[in-house]
Amino acid sequence: MVCSPLNIPQPNHSAMTTHAPFIVLDGIDGTGKSTQSRMLVDWLHDRGIAAIRTSDPGSTPVGDKLRAILLDANSEISLRAEAMLFMASRAELVEKIIRPTLANGIVVISDRFTLANVVYQGHAGGLDAEDLWRIGHFVTCGVEPDITYVLDLPVEQAEVRRGRAADRMEARDYAFRERVREGFLYEARLQPEKIQIFDASGSVDALQQRLRERVAGLLRHRGFRFPDGKP
Repeated sequence: MVCSPLNIPQPNHSAMTTHAPFIVLDGIDGTGKSTQSRMLVDWLHDRGIAAIRTSDPGSTPVGDKLRAILLDANSEISLRAEAMLFMASRAELVEKIIRPTLANGIVVISDRFTLANVVYQGHAGGLDAEDLWRIGHFVTCGVEPDITYVLDLPVEQAEVRRGRAADRMEARDYAFRERVREGFLYEARLQPEKIQIFDASGSVDALQQRLRERVAGLLRHRGFRFPDGKP
């Protein structure tokens, strides 16, 4: 894949040029990422701001097929193959949806991105985290989130909240899921300007309000205006 320039305007505060941000929600399974990302997109639409939601893996025809393989409880996949299937889905997602959407000035909110690979197959699975970051940079042509919000819960609480049968990724043992959580926290300590932790133990609405406040600040910084002057 040849990487062409992303061609999105850089912020110009005097002219208030808008620069659509790429925002990711991540965290262990059961923290409410899907619900919160859908609520954020609905809120942005209500404020007259164009936004889409994507799921990683998924959101493209190829990605949806790979997602079905990855989550199938009957699939037996080696760890390295698993990592590469996630990467392949992400390459399609970036090329077909994320890059053109951002170039058109539309906000992208994704349920997971490269950080999930680093944490699940790296910190928890034992593959080299730096190798996964490098491969992730290659498959996305350097497209990275402006910010990743990690929704954090103790593993036991997340298990209760999930409220459905576990898929292949979710069915791994407690020790693996604890390593996943610790991996997210570790990466956030390394990159506090890019990865921020949100305590997800409160109500859905309270967490959504805190996320909206952060997103509103980012959008204002990028030149977006809310119709009534406030989010």
